[in-house]
Formats: sequence, structure tokens, C-alpha cells
Amino acid sequence: MRCVLVSKSLDLRGYFGAELARTAPRIEVVDHAAGSPVEEVRLALAWHPPDDAFERYPNLQAVCSIAAGVDNIVACPSLPSGVDVVRVVDRGQAQMMSGFIAWHVIGHQRGFAAFRTQQRDRIWRRGDQRRAQDVAVGILGNGEIGQRVAADLARLGFPVMSWSRTAKAVTSASRSYHGPDGLTAMLGETEVLVNLLPLTSETRGILNGDLFNRMRRGGFLIQVGRGEHLVEADLVAALDCGQLSGAALDVFATEPLPQAHPFWYHPQIVITPHDASDVSINAVATTLAVTADALRAGQRPPHAIDRGRGY
Repeated sequence: MRCVLVSKSLDLRGYFGAELARTAPRIEVVDHAAGSPVEEVRLALAWHPPDDAFERYPNLQAVCSIAAGVDNIVACPSLPSGVDVVRVVDRGQAQMMSGFIAWHVIGHQRGFAAFRTQQRDRIWRRGDQRRAQDVAVGILGNGEIGQRVAADLARLGFPVMSWSRTAKAVTSASRSYHGPDGLTAMLGETEVLVNLLPLTSETRGILNGDLFNRMRRGGFLIQVGRGEHLVEADLVAALDCGQLSGAALDVFATEPLPQAHPFWYHPQIVITPHDASDVSINAVATTLAVTADALRAGQRPPHAIDRGRGY
């Protein structure tokens, strides 16, 4: 099967070439930029494809993302309606993301930011210690990564709640909520809010002033979803009035974050450069191989999204 690599900004062949050759030897990989014969291409590996990326491939059946997120592919104007979009599921990525989130949850619980300030000013002052059981964590998103985060935080002793747009199977790690009423109920108990939602028309701008005001006062935001989830001015306002005590931001509407952006200078914001977790090269190659096998068998690929919902 022939697969084309399509990206606006990344050298996918250089990054994935060797692993694709090892893991998916039955796939012939071609480069979109090379103008290869298009009729034989049935599969694509893509990340932020150009607007006209898929116009040249009349027999395309599926597009695999190089990450768990697929919004940049679904939004491509030239993507035909009948083509499956496939996301990567990587247990290693879920583990990395969970550790990143635990770092920030514990940092809020134990007041580590105050210790950094005290060290800078050479102040010896012990702080009030809080138990994990007293810090309720709400997770927006109840997929594979969200469930791993919930399980790990529960093992650390934090009360965990999870929210999704529609009802999901209840796990022992967290209390599950869904729908608008469920979101309101969860937020009312939430001190630390973790955003792991996919980006859709319904979730764009969900992290706004109204949502922050429904959390416990003095709460903390961990934003690892998509930059477009956050209304930036509303976050600054919530921090400045004390409704939120801090925020950890790993994703932004504009990346790299412009040097003049006010987030860089806000004392209650911790910035990381979209580095919370990465999908492994092996997971991407394996997903591509499994997708190709499904297409050969005339089946829908595993982990193909519902394009109507966007995830």
C-alpha cells in the first residue's frame, strides 16, 4: 500500500522514515512534496496539512495523525468527507502526560511556587501543609489519557472527578459526570481543573470566565488540551481577582508564544513549550501499519474518529 507524508512544517520522512521502514515494511512511503503518482495513494500520514493537501489523491481512504489530536486534519478544507481520520493511541504518552499533570497538582497542593519565591529572596518560612484528600481534582475529558490521569491521581490520594460531553463508563478511579448539568456539578467541587478535551466547535473557548467562576475560589488550572480552548483575557482576569490562584499552561493559540505576550510576565502562570508529552515514533508507525491492514481487509481502521463529533 502506498502512503503519502503530508505536513506544512515538519519533515515527516526524516522524522519517521526509519521507524516506518522497520515497523511497516509493507507500506511504500512517498513524499507529498515530490509529486509522486497519486492514483495509488490510499493512506496518508499528516500533521497540519496545507489547505489543498488532499486534492491530489482521488483514492485516499484514511489519514493518520502523528498525535492524539486530529483537529488540524479535520479542519483541512480539501479532506474528502468519506475519508477516515485516525488518531494515535499511545500508552507511553498517557504515562508522560499523567506525570506532567501530577507534578502541577502536587505543586499546587504543597505550595511549591511559594518555596521558589522564598529561595529567591532567601526567606526561611515553613508553609501550611495540606493533605491530598483535601484537594479535589476535576478532569475535562474522559478518554484514554484522561482515565490514566484519573487513576494515577487517585492512587496519590486526590479525590478525582471526570467530565465528558456524553456519558462514559464509570471507573473506580473517579466520579464521572457528563453534559451541561454534570459540568456545573463537577466544577462546584473542583479546586484543580485539568483540561484534556479535544478541540471541537463545542469546546472552543470553554475555559472562560463563566467556567472559572463556577470553580472553588482559589482554584488552579492545568491546560494541556488545545490553545483555542482558553479565553486568554478571562484567565488573566480570574487570576488578578483571586478566583484562580494559578495556572499551568502548556498549549497556546499561537505557538511559539510571542515574546511580548503577557503570559510570560504573569507571576501566577507557569509556561511550558507544548512539551507535556509526546507520542512515540513507534506508536505512530504501528498505528499506520494497523490502519493499512484494516484497509486491505476492507475494514474501518481502529481509532478512526467520528468526524461529526471531531473525536
